[in-house]
Amino acid sequence: MGEMISSFDGTRLFLNREVPETARGAAVIVHGLCEHQGRYDYVAKLCHEAGIATYRFDHRGHGRSEGERTYYEDFNELLDDTNVVVDMAIRENPDIPVFLIGHSMGGFTVSLYGAKYTDKKIRGIITSGALTKDTIGLISSVPKGLDPHTKLPNELGAGVCSVAEVTEWYGKDPYNSKTFTTGLCYALCQGLTWFEEAAARFEYPILMLHGEKDGLVSVQDTYGFFAAAPSKDKQMKIYGGLFHEIFNEYCRDEVIQDALHWIQARISR
Repeated sequence: MGEMISSFDGTRLFLNREVPETARGAAVIVHGLCEHQGRYDYVAKLCHEAGIATYRFDHRGHGRSEGERTYYEDFNELLDDTNVVVDMAIRENPDIPVFLIGHSMGGFTVSLYGAKYTDKKIRGIITSGALTKDTIGLISSVPKGLDPHTKLPNELGAGVCSVAEVTEWYGKDPYNSKTFTTGLCYALCQGLTWFEEAAARFEYPILMLHGEKDGLVSVQDTYGFFAAAPSKDKQMKIYGGLFHEIFNEYCRDEVIQDALHWIQARISR
C-alpha cells in the first residue's frame, strides 16, 4: 500500500491515500519528528469509519520518502511538501472539504501552513501537541553554529506516551529515525521566529489539542498560539494527565472522536 509522488522540487515522497466510496470529507495527516505516516493507521481507520478520506505522507528525509535523513534546508520545505498533498486531495475530491491534521512537528507544519497559505482552500486545521513556540526548548536548545548535517540522537521515546507498549514499539519501529540533524533544528527555529509575527495572519478554523503533561512540547505553546491566532472559529482542548502523543494515549478514542466531531460539524455547515 502506498506510492511515491513528486513534491514541488522533485523530491519523491511516500504517500498513503485511502478514500472511502462515500467520503464526506478528506484529511491530510502530517506526522511529527523522526516518525512516519504509518503510526497513524488507527487514526486513519476511525476517519474512514466516519466517512473521512485520508492522505498521509512521510516527510522528506523520513520513513520511506527521499531526502537526507531528517534534514531540512529551510522550514518552508515542510509547508510546501504539505501543500503538494493538500492540492492533490482537493483536486481528487473537488466536491468535499479538505482538512489538515498535524501532530508535534506536523502541528508546527500545519500551523505555519495556515499563516503562509491564506487562500482558505481547506476547511479547517487540527493540531495535536503542536510545536509553535518551543517553550521547553526541545529544538531551540541545540547549540548554534554546528555543521547542519550533524546527527543528534533521538531520545524522545520515553516522553512520547504514557502507554508502555507505544513507547516500547517507538524504539523498535524500523521506519522511525534514530537520529535527527542540527539542520532540522535550525530550520524549525527559523520557522518559529517567522511565526511570531506570521501567526497574526492565521484565520482558518482551528481545533488545538494538547496533553497537559506533555514533556516534549509544552502545553504553553498551544495556549500562546490560541491567544495569538485571530481566527474567528478557534477551539482548544487540553487533556489532563496525557503525554505528548495524545492520538496514542489510553483514551485515544476520545481524542480522535473529538477531532472527528469537530470535522463533521464543519462539513455540515
